[in-house]
Amino acid sequence: MRLICLVNNYLGWQALEYLRKNAEIAAVVVHPPDRIKFEAEIIASARAAGAPIITAAELRRPEGLERISALHADIGMSVMFGYLLKPDFLRLLPKGCINLHPAYLPYNRGAHPNVWSIVDQTPAGVTLHYIDEGIDTGDIIRQKEVPVSPTDTGETLYRKLEAAGLHLLRESWPDIEAGNIERTPQSRTSGTSHKAADVLEIDEIRLSDTYRAEELLNILRARTFPPHQGAFFRNAGRKVYVRIQFEEESDGNAGEK
Repeated sequence: MRLICLVNNYLGWQALEYLRKNAEIAAVVVHPPDRIKFEAEIIASARAAGAPIITAAELRRPEGLERISALHADIGMSVMFGYLLKPDFLRLLPKGCINLHPAYLPYNRGAHPNVWSIVDQTPAGVTLHYIDEGIDTGDIIRQKEVPVSPTDTGETLYRKLEAAGLHLLRESWPDIEAGNIERTPQSRTSGTSHKAADVLEIDEIRLSDTYRAEELLNILRARTFPPHQGAFFRNAGRKVYVRIQFEEESDGNAGEK
């Protein structure tokens, strides 16, 4: 089975590293230079697989689609790929295109699922699902819930989701390749969805506003992911960014007042 990989970031690179050793890679699709992350590693993995490298922009051009068609790929695998895949591309894959999304669908479709699992107190996890015309709305193949600790930040939860996503892919790929999978339609009446810009609505902490302690703590920890800027308040017209750090008491100090 010939596979087109659409990847970005650390998890995309790690997925590509696994798949190039366990599948026939027909091509690797990458983000443009200004958006690609782990570029050197992804390019090296693609070359090790002997696969041509295609840019995301080519998927929307007739000549790019012709190039994809000539590869005679059977299936696609998208991991941290940040572009909406159009029907013209999806139709070129007889066995469809699968996405590894770092959320426990139908919760947290779209952007920043690690943030919203903390802020909205919704389940966190990873999901392998088919790509359809919507955003993270396709039939679910497999998923795994990831517990959220009261001391998780946006960064620590993101790392947990990366590890769980790679494990889910490795565990599921042999069955996907063999066709031993079931499709479970997602609920269209439940779940949550967020756009990338939605974090702008929670990032500014207005010092004159009233917050429940838990609500404010959840925002601050969800938006702690250095070196990214996150939550902030304004002082003399300038933004002051806030990060949070947790330190649990040692067992020897437990119970002390």
